[in-house]
Amino acid sequence: MNRDALERLSKDDLIALALAQAAQIAAFTKQIEALRNRIAELEAKLGEPPKTPDNSSIPPSQGRKPNRAERRAAKPRKGRPGTFRSLAPNPDRLVETTAECCPHCAQSLTPADQPGFHAYDHIELPPIRPVVTRVHLHRGVCPCCRRGFSAPAPQGMAPGSPFGPGIVALVLHLHVTQAIGFERLAGLMAEVFAVALSEGAIANMLARAVPRLTEAAEAIGAQVRRAKVVASDETSARVAGQTHWQWVLLSTTAIYHVIAQTRAAAVVTGFLDGAVPEVWIADRYGGQAGHGKVRQVCLAHLLRDAQYAIEEGDPIFAPAFKSLLQCAIAIGRRRERLKDTTLAQYRAALDRRLDRLLAAAPTKPAATRLWRAMRRDRDDLFRFITRRDVPYTNNGCERALRPSVIFRKVTGCFRSQTGAKLYAAAISVIATGKLDGQSALHALTLALNPALAPT
Repeated sequence: MNRDALERLSKDDLIALALAQAAQIAAFTKQIEALRNRIAELEAKLGEPPKTPDNSSIPPSQGRKPNRAERRAAKPRKGRPGTFRSLAPNPDRLVETTAECCPHCAQSLTPADQPGFHAYDHIELPPIRPVVTRVHLHRGVCPCCRRGFSAPAPQGMAPGSPFGPGIVALVLHLHVTQAIGFERLAGLMAEVFAVALSEGAIANMLARAVPRLTEAAEAIGAQVRRAKVVASDETSARVAGQTHWQWVLLSTTAIYHVIAQTRAAAVVTGFLDGAVPEVWIADRYGGQAGHGKVRQVCLAHLLRDAQYAIEEGDPIFAPAFKSLLQCAIAIGRRRERLKDTTLAQYRAALDRRLDRLLAAAPTKPAATRLWRAMRRDRDDLFRFITRRDVPYTNNGCERALRPSVIFRKVTGCFRSQTGAKLYAAAISVIATGKLDGQSALHALTLALNPALAPT
């Protein structure tokens, strides 16, 4: 607005214009201040070290791998004696081959001339085809009471689905452990095993397996609830287009998986159903706290947090705290060879070192956060020193979740709640069976057909 226009305005119009401009200036000032704070925040983050798998919980698959240096020409190495595949203890067939004549002079030879031999195995698969059993259920009319009757079905061959528990277990194994989708699974079953299956037949087959697998998984969950030491962890999962969470809870004898819509502690509380383990092993996520009488935090997570604080520039607390954790882990690795009194002395010495570390607060943000957390959770650091049945990391849970993460990356997601429930039950059966020395296929077969289980 120019000068002439301003001179034509009345006094009230000038006042209104000035007030409007003042309000606009105030709004701009507030916006500028917010942008300045945001710039300061971003500039502060520029000085922070990057998050990597070595200093945070970022999985190794998301870390940047440096280019490997070019390999130098390998120096010739001294040869070593070769090794051979072990011969099968009970071969199915034995073939004796003898020479008819000498390859040098054509002299005729007899078996008596050839006492020595070289043995090796030749291994081949026979043609794979399914065993089809046709069942005739005879029926008739009783000559005595004149009432109709039908013969009972053979055990394990009831009318309905034509596929036996062996085929169901194989399909489950290929789908769950090998992450083979329904389309490729149908092709594999037809080409390799000569069993014609449609994708719908596979879906129905797996749906019918849910009750048996759920029953077996609940028995596994009961084992975990009875354990004195329980570890837990969680990872994300996608179910029907929504974010869910897959929890794993394990003891030394059983591994139980559950997929839920929430990451809250209510999942664990509902699973425990009033049970309170003596020791709970987990990371420092809030939903993992308060489920046992006491807790042992994962030292591997703390080592990565300490490494991040070191890279941020903390010169005092983080390096000394990392050294303390490494010392504790070294004791934990050889605690089976140490006496109880020696372990108690080690625990007291570690607590004294921790007291000295926590006496002065650091100044760097990451180190300060870690220092405050350790002041709060200091009693949960070294319980494993005097309890030999308590591990010092949560690595068991992370290893138990790794197949599920691979399955999620290959398949993308679960299309339904039923699929998620089936997978959680199946992976529980497979993981627990592995602890007992069972293969995945054998564990699934026993879960689907409990009559085969040894008594």
